[in-house]
Amino acid sequence: MRNNKILVTGGCGYIGSHVVKQLSALRAEVTVIDNLSSGFREFLLNGEELIEKSCGDLDSLAKILKGRKFDAAVHFAGSLIVEESTKDPSTYYRNNVANTLNFLDLLVSLKVPNIVFSSTAAVYGNTSETQVSENTPCIPESPYGHSKLMVEQIIQDFSKAYGIKSVILRYFNVAGCEAEGRLGIKSANATHLIKVACEAGTGKRDAITIYGDDYNTRDGSCIRDYIHVEDLASAHVSSLNYLFSGEKSDIFNCGYGNGYSVKEVLDTFQKTNNTTLNIKVGPRRPGDIAEITADNKKILAAMDWTPKFNDLSIILKDAFRWEQSLSK
Repeated sequence: MRNNKILVTGGCGYIGSHVVKQLSALRAEVTVIDNLSSGFREFLLNGEELIEKSCGDLDSLAKILKGRKFDAAVHFAGSLIVEESTKDPSTYYRNNVANTLNFLDLLVSLKVPNIVFSSTAAVYGNTSETQVSENTPCIPESPYGHSKLMVEQIIQDFSKAYGIKSVILRYFNVAGCEAEGRLGIKSANATHLIKVACEAGTGKRDAITIYGDDYNTRDGSCIRDYIHVEDLASAHVSSLNYLFSGEKSDIFNCGYGNGYSVKEVLDTFQKTNNTTLNIKVGPRRPGDIAEITADNKKILAAMDWTPKFNDLSIILKDAFRWEQSLSK
């Protein structure tokens, strides 16, 4: 990875900043594109170059980057809240599909040979399989999931037509923060369960709501696969090494394969962090599915990727420690 030139969109965001940090630690030369709509300049810990533009601003970026060479791109930029996408699909298709198409055109013009794309388990939708493999049929339930699946197809078509090799990573639920506590989720109006629990635990929220306790699961609440952000970030580094070694384009799940219900997460959160939450039960949210976990055999077999933080208690402790630091 030393001296490889990597272009990262959304590198000032939660996951992107962890990836940028890991790439810089390996002596890659990182250039970040981020319009800072949901990212933070201070998340670039090593003085990485920042181009403060939307990744869909093709004309401006083409002028700025003209003549520059990159070994790969990592594409995070986009909108990512399932429930919000059902209320405002226009924004999701514009940010996630139209802007990505513009960005891919930029990569073709710059002759960037590799891309790692940030996709999501939401592409699977309300599948009958509780543990999904990359071959599970994709039937998204939300505009967010649809937009990501559309981009997956576009990238595969670009790969065939223009020779850009790709790794598409389908994320499961991401949480936690780095050990040094310099990076974490800082966005307002969070909807992610663990982030909301942390805010409730620090008194920023009066209560936390379980959205639906009548699902056909072991305790009636939704079941998800949670992955530590540092492990997810290292999966991106492994994906770049996979592409640099000449492997073929492919799609991989990024999760641990362990499922925890909402109630189990909140119970573990309270025990791990020695705190009590005010927990309420509300109606189901549009677009939510009952249960989904990752079959991760493919990524474990194909790449040099070994998760280090596969422990719900560690994830919850790190996330809460980050939230407490924001309150100081």
